[in-house]
Amino acid sequence: MPRMRKKGDLPEKICPICGRPFAWRRKWRAVWQEVVYCSERCRRQSRAPREREEPP
Repeated sequence: MPRMRKKGDLPEKICPICGRPFAWRRKWRAVWQEVVYCSERCRRQSRAPREREEPP
């Protein structure tokens, strides 16, 4: 049986939307290279059209 890893030893990435670091999860084992966003909420925000500020 493989040894347990400490949470601090897991690989991390930075979410481009919220800027927070997020760590590797077991469910991302096969697709870690493709994971970009920390959550579904951040993924949805990246695809939503940005609201433009109206000039004064």
